Amino acid sequence: MVQRSLILLKPDALERGIVGEIITRFERVGAKMVGMKLLVSEKDTAGKHYTDDLAKRRGEKVRELMIAMLTSGPIVAIAFEGIDMVEVARKMVGGTEPKTAAPGTIRGDYAHISFKHADEHGIGVFNLIHASGNAEEAVSEVAVWFKPEELVDYEPAFTKFTIRSK
Repeated sequence: MVQRSLILLKPDALERGIVGEIITRFERVGAKMVGMKLLVSEKDTAGKHYTDDLAKRRGEKVRELMIAMLTSGPIVAIAFEGIDMVEVARKMVGGTEPKTAAPGTIRGDYAHISFKHADEHGIGVFNLIHASGNAEEAVSEVAVWFKPEELVDYEPAFTKFTIRSK
């Protein structure tokens, strides 16, 4: 099933200068970029992204720390499209806690912070990247960061081998 997934490259990814490397990983698996923008998130937009559902699961303090982290510098918002893109992106990104993320994943290869460290320092987890957790979340998250007219539909040459319409 062809899906879209939101990928956010967080301020620490930009500060580290690894945006191109991360995007290249998605291009190498055949993900089709349909939207991209560089911005500094407003607090209300970050709040729409980190919904009340996060507060219910992890607590309001964690939600506020994540909003502060996301608004602490520039980010790159990207909408990727591909077959089972949500699942593929989550696999590529790796576990939320970089310390325990598998080698070969983006977080496993480029980050190492632990939840414990973040908690001890009263900061959000700087883990480089966000990827939508499921298909429904992806639809709502893409809508937070992109207007419909900002998403581009095109047919890259490689899709004639991988994505066939009936």
